[in-house]
Amino acid sequence: MPTRYREVEVKLDAPDDAAVPPLDGLDGVAAVDEPVEQQLSATYFDTEGGALAAARISLRRRTGGDDAGWHLKVPARGDGRDELRLPLGRARTSVPEELREAAQLFVRDEALRPIAELRTRRVAHRLRDAAGRVLVEVADDTVVARTLPDGEPMTWREWEVEVVDGDPALLDAAIALLGEAGAGPAASRSKLARVLGDDRAATASEPVPSLGPDSEAREVLQPALRAQVDALRIHDPLVRADVDGGVHRMRVAARRLRSILATFRPLVDRAAGEHIRRELHWIAGELGEARDAEVQRRRLAELVAAQPVELVLGPVAQRIDDALRARRRSAQTAVLEAMRSERYLVLMDDLQRFAQAPPWTADASRTAADVLRSRMRREHRRMRRRIDAADAAPDAAARDGLLHEARKAAKRARYAAEVLAPAFGTRAERLARAAKRVQSVLGEHHDTVVAREALRELGVRAHLDGDNAFSYGLLHSRELAAAASLEGEVARAQAKAVRPRLRRWLD
Repeated sequence: MPTRYREVEVKLDAPDDAAVPPLDGLDGVAAVDEPVEQQLSATYFDTEGGALAAARISLRRRTGGDDAGWHLKVPARGDGRDELRLPLGRARTSVPEELREAAQLFVRDEALRPIAELRTRRVAHRLRDAAGRVLVEVADDTVVARTLPDGEPMTWREWEVEVVDGDPALLDAAIALLGEAGAGPAASRSKLARVLGDDRAATASEPVPSLGPDSEAREVLQPALRAQVDALRIHDPLVRADVDGGVHRMRVAARRLRSILATFRPLVDRAAGEHIRRELHWIAGELGEARDAEVQRRRLAELVAAQPVELVLGPVAQRIDDALRARRRSAQTAVLEAMRSERYLVLMDDLQRFAQAPPWTADASRTAADVLRSRMRREHRRMRRRIDAADAAPDAAARDGLLHEARKAAKRARYAAEVLAPAFGTRAERLARAAKRVQSVLGEHHDTVVAREALRELGVRAHLDGDNAFSYGLLHSRELAAAASLEGEVARAQAKAVRPRLRRWLD
């Protein structure tokens, strides 16, 4: 299984005659190691049509340095990239099956072939704090590269600044210092992009339009659609590689996109929107089983560990771990089967086309003030009604179910407000934060409900197997107490989210 590494780095073009300046004066840096020279050699792979490059993904086999091996780099939200790594192995030109699987959405059945070769003389400077931790590495790279099979060699020099175990703010300080020494923004986003002729002008992001209440509704909505489709695509390789957290982030993107389409359904063609929502419901459901098992396994392990040893009778932790690990493994197998299916690949292709050219209705050309505020008002009203229904529940079991419904309504209200924020500013942002708080505290409450159900089932199984079920009842009571302790937070979060002044701008 590939290991995941989060890469946060910036590349700078450096003049041939420039010297790396002293780095020990940066805040928090106690020492700088003696420079270490490394000889790196990397072969990059892609399809004939450049499917990986088009998705801003790179796949390479690199020798030399501390991280020699096979690397698949995918974009990540915010700064940085996620890198999946495997050992070198014996094969030089045959891509490991695990990384090919991770890239399946992009490469499909196409062959992966060597497309470029880079040889780098690297002089690495490691910056440490007083405890000896490596905070940042500054690499002085001289690169000789060519496209394969017979491209002309090209040479350049760059300085690469990478956060290792330090504060990202140190990255900015190091960049400023290197800039004073003559470095400037890199001509391309990566070494591979440069050798392929992919310059900044060709890959720069589209300018973000200035939005306001008078903007067309579609101008506000389309960036939100694109962002969630992009999130689904960039998390796909992490789910396939079974990277921790990948399932959760992909599931959130699917649910968020489905919620946005539900809230703003009058703005897109009904048939097209409903089809996308149905398919998103399917894949989110597949991801949900794996995610729920992840959450419960971690939660219950922590709960058992927090109990006095004398109250944990029998192999409680092992039984819980075995049961939920098996459930997680089965669910992950089902997720991979779904993601390898034609249905899933068609969905992802449909989503990409949908986000690039949504089938707008006439309402989408009206102003955000005319159309989007009314949709937001409906979502806020839905949240208020479900909160009221939970407060009027006849018993605890009914209340648990109604609070879960209120949580889902708060989530939809939050997502809708976040869509509106670029056009309506702080008013929408405040509403989004209030709805998010309701979602968060009700999510904690729902976790206790799910945990109680799991503990009851595990306790029954333990009893039937002849084990002592005392500890499962104890843990159940702990979760019941946790739910009760949340009541105050639930009341405060709900009261804040339904305040009239929070929604006055929607009238």
